[in-house]
Amino acid sequence: MADTRQRLIDGAIETIRTHGLGGTTARSIAATAGVNQALVFYHFGTVHDLLQAACLTATQARVAPFAERLDQVADLRQLLALGRALHADERAQGNVTVLAQMLAGAQADPELAETTATALQLWITPIEHALTRLLAGSPVSEAIDTAGLARAVSAGFIGLELYEGVDPGGSQAALDALERLAVLIEVVDDLGPIALRALRGKLRRTTRKVR
Repeated sequence: MADTRQRLIDGAIETIRTHGLGGTTARSIAATAGVNQALVFYHFGTVHDLLQAACLTATQARVAPFAERLDQVADLRQLLALGRALHADERAQGNVTVLAQMLAGAQADPELAETTATALQLWITPIEHALTRLLAGSPVSEAIDTAGLARAVSAGFIGLELYEGVDPGGSQAALDALERLAVLIEVVDDLGPIALRALRGKLRRTTRKVR
């Protein structure tokens, strides 16, 4: 029974990849999974419930190994390198198409929006933990909302994954720009004590003005 549920979940994801959300029906999912159509309703109640389960289950499976690799990252450039590798892998597996379809469907479906947001949070949480660890002690950490930055990074990579389909060169340029920012933060961290104190003071004053 567990195997049938997993086949349906895998079938739902693959059907979205090949037919889009609009073409993902109980019939098409069952055909992809190689099971009887009635099993969709037996195991999940509705196609909508199956899509929600598939979204979360598939995301959890992809995030788990990514989070383990994040724990080995020692600096921001390594973090970006891991992001590049993930970006390439997600495109190769067709997960960009699935994400685009889920995000599009979520615009008019509150329940699907909630599920998609939960799935995105699965990515955001380990990224936030990594950024907090990597920026600890850096003078720029006092001016950065790490939770907000993690969401910006996640949203940026989602946008890049979609953008690469129409402008690969522009997507590459955006990633290169992020790498230069990582180098800049490393340079800041290597400043001498006097320069660091001056920078921290400037950042505190600027942060208060922004707030």
